[in-house]
Amino acid sequence: MRVHVTDLINGDTLSRDTFNDFGLHVLSKGTVLNDQEISRLFQHQIEYVDIEDRTIEEPVPRTLETTVNPKWLPTVQPIYENAVKSFESLFAQALDDGKVNDAEVTAVLQPLLNNLQLERDVVSMLLLLNTQDDYTYQHSVQVGMLSYYLAAWVGYSNEEALKIGKAGFLHDIGKCRIADEVLNKPGKLTHDEFEEIKKHTVYGHEIILNSVDEPYLAIAALQHHERIDGSGYPHGLEGDAIHPVSKIISVVDVYSAMISQRVYQQKRDLLYVLKELYRLSFKELDPFTTQTFIKHMIPNFIGKRVELATGESGIIVMTHPIEFFQPLVQIGDRFIDLTIEREYEIKHVYL
Repeated sequence: MRVHVTDLINGDTLSRDTFNDFGLHVLSKGTVLNDQEISRLFQHQIEYVDIEDRTIEEPVPRTLETTVNPKWLPTVQPIYENAVKSFESLFAQALDDGKVNDAEVTAVLQPLLNNLQLERDVVSMLLLLNTQDDYTYQHSVQVGMLSYYLAAWVGYSNEEALKIGKAGFLHDIGKCRIADEVLNKPGKLTHDEFEEIKKHTVYGHEIILNSVDEPYLAIAALQHHERIDGSGYPHGLEGDAIHPVSKIISVVDVYSAMISQRVYQQKRDLLYVLKELYRLSFKELDPFTTQTFIKHMIPNFIGKRVELATGESGIIVMTHPIEFFQPLVQIGDRFIDLTIEREYEIKHVYL
């Protein structure tokens, strides 16, 4: 039987191979469809597929309003929590000894990165793992995870991406030398306090150079607050003077900070964060790196419930490969293409 992709339900089985308009093979005959496979069909803009006849007892329709409880969570969560706790001891070690044990860093981070697969829902994963506690340590773990993803997305090999994940993990290690009352101050920092905070990049560079024989790990710690327009710190570098790995970590550092809830900031709406990154890609953050990150994060919103500025509630069923923030939204029986109907705007995305 031939059905429109919006009518597919979990458990449907393809009765023939499926190709997109460019002739690219997308899914094979015999594939049992679940949310991930159905999302892939949407991403390839496939409208109709052939499936085997359904039995009388049809599978339960998929619920796109996400009450996410991924199968991987029981496996990954304890590894994630262990990494967060272990990073606290690495901070203490860096403060006391002026260096970290590279073998210990690898032992903490490697199991986490080994359990990450690029097709998983990164948006849901981070929010499900995220807590309000231990921001500094948790942020470092998240940046390590996201650096691994983004490195792969921009073309690094898996082996290189794992090393870049380590660079992300250690990017803020220099904060061990910043007083807690400054690091976690709930109000606005004074000029002198901000100048002290900025030194964490130099401190981190020094600690990592004393710890590992991989210079770009130290460079990433030094440069992750540099901006391509020269407005960053500590040295006001511009454009290609900033190491490519530092550009990766800059993007995910900003993203992780903005989705987290800190003592002085409420976490922001997920789509707002990506829009802000997009804005920064025209001035402060590397355009290619930033827009590659957005391009790979946006499809994670397929299946998520959204509230529009009109007050209506719907489901994102397809994203656009170029106009990142103008998806196809289903409201009841209606489909609204935000690339065409510009008067509609997404106000909030729900997980």
